[in-house]
Amino acid sequence: MHSKLVTESNTRSEKTRHRLLIAASRIFAEKGFQEATIADICKQADANIASVNYHFGDKESLYLEAWRFAFNRELAIFPADGGVSQQATAEERLAGRIKSLIKRVADDQSYSFVIIHREMAHPTRLLADIMEKEINPQRMQMLNLLKECVGNDASERQILYCHASIMGQCFQLLRLKHLKNARPQPAHPIDPNEIEGFAEHVVRFSLAGIQALRPQTFN
Repeated sequence: MHSKLVTESNTRSEKTRHRLLIAASRIFAEKGFQEATIADICKQADANIASVNYHFGDKESLYLEAWRFAFNRELAIFPADGGVSQQATAEERLAGRIKSLIKRVADDQSYSFVIIHREMAHPTRLLADIMEKEINPQRMQMLNLLKECVGNDASERQILYCHASIMGQCFQLLRLKHLKNARPQPAHPIDPNEIEGFAEHVVRFSLAGIQALRPQTFN
């Protein structure tokens, strides 16, 4: 009987922690670290402030864990490889990775990139280490794949430029989402609702750019 009660208590505790992470990631994305309050998060999570102290210790730690939770949750929904086989060509694997990234950025329930966008505008410096730990493996996989696509003779600078070009196109969606929320009436250059078409464009544009670089690489 005692074991059953402990198990039930642990289950309730984990459910509370999960609700706090969901609510925190959403509110930190909506309001930013400075404007978000523990009271808001607890209200949305149907939890009390003591549960935040118990599970996370303070607002800063909750912020870190909420970002990590959001980032990994998004990767679980939209795997980084886009579901493309490792036996596929480098170009096909790059296309899958680009499409996955765009879907993660565009999804209304994805909060990690919105939080990053807020960090760029109003830095807390709290996320630097955790972002490096979580994002760097994805970044390195993309860089290695780009080198495979462009050619082994490509310079590190060329690969970094290719990466920056692709990421810039993908993160354009964040700006458009922000504009849509701030001023929903005017038309925008890219309709955020047409994600599949935009993703296909980014893939074609990026692969064409890589193709154009290849002769330079081997000269």
